[in-house]
Amino acid sequence: MQNTSHPARLWHWVKANKVKSVFLVFGFVVLYEALTIPWFGVAGLKENNPAETALMRQRLGEADSEGKSLRTVHSWVPLSRIPRHVINAVVVAEDGMFWEHNGFDWYEFQQSLRKNWERKKAVRGASTITQQLAKNLYLSTSKDPVRKIKEWIITFLLERNLDKNRILEIYLNVIEWGRGIFGVEAAARTYFGRSASSLSVEQAIRLAAVIPSPLRHKPTDNTRWVTFRRNIVAARMQGRRYYEPEVEPEEEEESESIESLPKETESSQQQIEPQPADTGDVSLDAQINREAMPNDTTDNERGGSNDVQRREYAN
Repeated sequence: MQNTSHPARLWHWVKANKVKSVFLVFGFVVLYEALTIPWFGVAGLKENNPAETALMRQRLGEADSEGKSLRTVHSWVPLSRIPRHVINAVVVAEDGMFWEHNGFDWYEFQQSLRKNWERKKAVRGASTITQQLAKNLYLSTSKDPVRKIKEWIITFLLERNLDKNRILEIYLNVIEWGRGIFGVEAAARTYFGRSASSLSVEQAIRLAAVIPSPLRHKPTDNTRWVTFRRNIVAARMQGRRYYEPEVEPEEEEESESIESLPKETESSQQQIEPQPADTGDVSLDAQINREAMPNDTTDNERGGSNDVQRREYAN
């Protein structure tokens, strides 16, 4: 009797059971991907700060494959030491409904699908801050469907295990802000020579403006793209009463008449309460610039760590 090797018998079985084989392979792939999801590791983020992220490891690997060295700059700063205007600038720039949603902005998701279908390419993203954090912490910048499904699962775990302040604290400390630059403290010191706690409103707006494309643009640049994005963030902050632009001093003869006007009282200032929700109205954005947003590849060559532009600003 002729003995048949195990591989030969397995191959014979596969050819005889093609449908079962497909389902078995699919099941093994799903099981493998499921085992790579941090089902229990996310809970540890309540008390422990991540020293390294998947994105940091990816960037180091990319540099090594190119035969280059990469020095990462990363310094943790607690949320209590990050100015409110920095937090506001990042939220209005990246995820206006952050304080209201459960990790997914379904309105933006629907609008993104519609716009991308119309243009036949990815021109509008819909990732929330929590989704971006999931990708930065545990995944990669690849755009394959499996990675996206894992991102949704991890987003659900983050929202279930962490409160909004903790999610925002981790996000601000691990987000990519340039080649080897991770976190708001490293970005503040690299670009402005000061700690995050000392950032001005203008500096905060500029940092928030370049989040979608940190490898291509710097917050200190005055390019058309950066200026456009800076104006968008500033307009949103003004719309929510988070920020009032500095007014140039009037001529001396006009200053007397201005001084004679009644000053705003403390009680009247307290009546202005910022609204946390973003209704999706882009009228303020359109008012500051009616041209189409300057073209930008959003680091597609290397994989952008953060979401692409969340809204279309052309009117």
